[in-house]
Amino acid sequence: MGTTGERFEVRTRRVYEEAAPEDGTRVLVDRLWPRGLAKEKAELDEWVKDVAPSDGLRRWYGHDPDRHADFAERYRAELAEPERHEAVERLRELAGDAPLTLLTATREVDRSHLPVLAEVLRNTPGPTG
Repeated sequence: MGTTGERFEVRTRRVYEEAAPEDGTRVLVDRLWPRGLAKEKAELDEWVKDVAPSDGLRRWYGHDPDRHADFAERYRAELAEPERHEAVERLRELAGDAPLTLLTATREVDRSHLPVLAEVLRNTPGPTG
């Protein structure tokens, strides 16, 4: 496990891209399974759906560039909710000392929830003790 407060490497990719050795732990962080993707082909270590944005937030956002800043703020607030906070902690555990690759089916990764989640993971202190 990583040391408390230690920053670890978080990567973001589309789940449809071929897995790479440098991915480390590969975790799907979407609420729904990616369309047309066989589970074996995904090469996932885990699927943490509880960390995905709520359906209401996802629908409101709709990947509209004009709403991205508001989306990021609202998503950070969701991640602070107890049930999602537990999922964030699970991702920190999965990271350990290796890179953590967050995966999504979304076409525009830079406008998805992944960069926001990666920032939260990098900047949130780990569990104490």
